Amino acid sequence: MIHTHTSLDGKINAMDLPEFRSASRQYQELALDPDKQVFNIQGYLNGRITTDDNTTHYRKPELNEEAAPVPEGDFIAKDDASMYYISIDPSGKLGWQQNFVSYGNRDSHVIEVLTEQASNAYKDFLRQLNISYIIAGEETLDQALVLHKLGTLFGMERVMIGGGGTLNWAYLQNGLVDEVSIVKAPIADGDPDMQTLFMARDPLSTIQPLSFSLLDVRPLEDSTVWLRYKVNNS
Repeated sequence: MIHTHTSLDGKINAMDLPEFRSASRQYQELALDPDKQVFNIQGYLNGRITTDDNTTHYRKPELNEEAAPVPEGDFIAKDDASMYYISIDPSGKLGWQQNFVSYGNRDSHVIEVLTEQASNAYKDFLRQLNISYIIAGEETLDQALVLHKLGTLFGMERVMIGGGGTLNWAYLQNGLVDEVSIVKAPIADGDPDMQTLFMARDPLSTIQPLSFSLLDVRPLEDSTVWLRYKVNNS
């Protein structure tokens, strides 16, 4: 499923307004707060830019280029976490400093999603921090394999796609999303260059019309609206 919060004009960037902060809090509560969540997810998946914007803040990883070769394949540092933060990072660029993300009133163990393009030094860097990683593809990411490995290696039955727009659209277009949940804040900025909820980007995805069926609509606090849609798969 995809669950995110947007402005009225479909932007997913932060805006310095109280209505944005209220919508963001309610979005987090619906997905992650142990006492208020409704989706029963075991992990949430974000793209590299979203992770850098909100968590790693464009730090460079501290790599040891002389590190001994790490074992082939995936690395499972923790297989019994109550929640996982899954970061798409095909070539290994994120500069982590710890193996968990604190967000939505809980700590989530980090899983990095890499391709074979990630260096030995980067995989060694993750192992030193006790960060799990999975390999899903040679040069480009295999989106279905990502979900398969999250299920078989970490026991996840339900995963939330949390953005950004390129990641959302790629998973949606590949038929890997059953529901789209949008917490819509009563704000807009009209910026034509900011990320929107869905963005096609070659070679991950293409421009293609898709349709949805409304499952539910609910008013939330501070004029925020929660929309839930079923994906109409042809």
